[in-house]
Amino acid sequence: MKDKVERERLKQLRETVVHHRQRYHEADAPEISDEVYDALLKELRDLELTLEGEVSAADVVGGAVSEAFSKVRHRVKQWSFDNVFTNEELQDWEDRLKRLLTEADKDIKGLTYVAEHKIDGLKLIIEYKAGVLTRATTRGDGEVGEDVTHTAGTIKTLLKTLPEPVDLICVGEVWLSEKEFKRINKQRELSGEALFANPRNAAAGSLRQLDPSVAKERNLSLTVYDIDLLEKLPAGIATPKTQWEELQLLKWFGLPTNPYSQLCNNLNAVQDFYDTWSTKRDQQEYGIDGVVIKVNDISLQRLLGYTAKAPRFGMAYKFPAEEATTVVEDIQLQVGRTGVITPVAHLRPVLIDGSTVSRATLHNEDNINRLDVRIGDTVVLRKAGDIIPEILSVVESLRPAKTKPYSFPSKVSECGGDGSIERIPGEAAYRCVSKDSGALHRQRLYYFVSKGALNIDGVGPKLIDLFLDYGLISTYADLFTLTEGDLRDLPSFKDKAASNVVRAIANARKVELYRLLIGLSIDNIGEETARLIAETFGSLAAIQKASLAEVVAIHGVGETVAESLVSWFADPNHQVVLKELLPHLNIINPEEVKGSAKLAGQSFVLTGSLEGLTRDEAKDLIRKNGGTVSSSVSKKTSYVIVGAEPGSKAAQAEKLAVPVLSEREFLNLI
Repeated sequence: MKDKVERERLKQLRETVVHHRQRYHEADAPEISDEVYDALLKELRDLELTLEGEVSAADVVGGAVSEAFSKVRHRVKQWSFDNVFTNEELQDWEDRLKRLLTEADKDIKGLTYVAEHKIDGLKLIIEYKAGVLTRATTRGDGEVGEDVTHTAGTIKTLLKTLPEPVDLICVGEVWLSEKEFKRINKQRELSGEALFANPRNAAAGSLRQLDPSVAKERNLSLTVYDIDLLEKLPAGIATPKTQWEELQLLKWFGLPTNPYSQLCNNLNAVQDFYDTWSTKRDQQEYGIDGVVIKVNDISLQRLLGYTAKAPRFGMAYKFPAEEATTVVEDIQLQVGRTGVITPVAHLRPVLIDGSTVSRATLHNEDNINRLDVRIGDTVVLRKAGDIIPEILSVVESLRPAKTKPYSFPSKVSECGGDGSIERIPGEAAYRCVSKDSGALHRQRLYYFVSKGALNIDGVGPKLIDLFLDYGLISTYADLFTLTEGDLRDLPSFKDKAASNVVRAIANARKVELYRLLIGLSIDNIGEETARLIAETFGSLAAIQKASLAEVVAIHGVGETVAESLVSWFADPNHQVVLKELLPHLNIINPEEVKGSAKLAGQSFVLTGSLEGLTRDEAKDLIRKNGGTVSSSVSKKTSYVIVGAEPGSKAAQAEKLAVPVLSEREFLNLI
């Protein structure tokens, strides 16, 4: 069944990617952002490798050539770079390089790189014969491009004649400045024409005009970055042996190169270059969507060669995407402080804006209906500096069969009482009918993470409020699905704080049965009662099946407590809570933590401050050795353990002739 679903997904992905590739490369009218296209392409590539063992549709370069332009077969095949998105993926790339070079008996100690801006423009292949510009072509499908010499010639920085009569084929990027882009779109708006989606497509549309006067009016720019062929060099000029020397020669010829390119002695320097420009990417007049890295030594470039679509010696290191695609695995309703209900999409974890996230706000019912977002849908996310990502749209071509529109329920268990909800008059939001339900829901979550219950270290009421206010959690189970990326951008949160919280929550997955009973906020169930119930029944499954008579029969448990316990587990809403929560927990049953039976049948009361033990440690020792702990002294009490500054319980023990033990005497008992 899983294989069938994945193959259907593969088919849908192929059709979707082909459609958007055509819109981008051939029509210059994209319907999705480059980041979203990259995400779909990556998923297609991964799925092709998983299901078929090779990449096919994902490895197509560029698009078809328009019949409106003369076709040109490239003398040197054109490629596009593969992408990496994290430092770990970049390191993996270098590891592959070093392995290939080592196998070829090459020294890898002095491996250097050239790092350059990945300018968001249109690739242009420029040919000079005897130093004179003869032709400029688009990349096309990598083997055949379009002759755009008539429009490329309008670019002011493209030299018509080089200072030396060399034969040269060089490669560059045509781009449009942000200032020009805004000016052009303003003119198009005034004349009633469709606006360009972004500067890249405005540049592409300008270069692929039949009338060169249109391109000239739009003030295109050019940055040249590579040499494909160089012949007939005059004496005194050496053929470049490195990528860096190529850039210097292009600059010497007078062609426009990027002044920010950098020679890097190792991958750490590449990462520093990337980090610098990741924060400064918006300060340039052209768009930058990443950094291109190439092995500097051209002889090593030739040795490393190419895959089916990309050079092995180079890589595009993309900046953190502000948009991405992922799948909606569930839609849950989060109850706010005032009882207002917010729908939150639970997502297949995805890397966006540098963090892995698994939540996105859906705002309200009207927004869900507008987007028509459904469980199982592939969606486009945006996180442009926001704390919680937002769903922008649905990729309907990837919608699984038989999905159903989402509809708000009439009841939400977190609303308390009968769980009823109502639409707020004049607004798109719902709220709990019970006005105090938001506050009560928070109190239950506070109690769940508290020291006496699951004891999640460092997670208290302030953090629970933060998680709720930003729509990160709604139920107990939600806590265990949080990722560092979900938390990293919260107010006052640092990377370490996010890591510590996720680690503390992971540690709390292993929980003793009695602590879970406490954490569920069952009326009248405190620590001692929870221990009695846990030790009597031995497992949660047995407690869930227990009858009222069986619970009442436990010594020390009254009818009121028994009714609370049995009715809580019988409630359908609570059954849903457990169904969601239990897969995240490893419950330790009482028999797994019991020690000896030295204190079996004996009851203890503690009073005063102990020196070597905390009160909780003393209680645990008593219970692990078969004894019980009580909060009050009676004739049935076996011993009262007395520490420093005891209270009235010591006097009560003396009055009832109950034996009194010091801390040392108690420890001697066990």
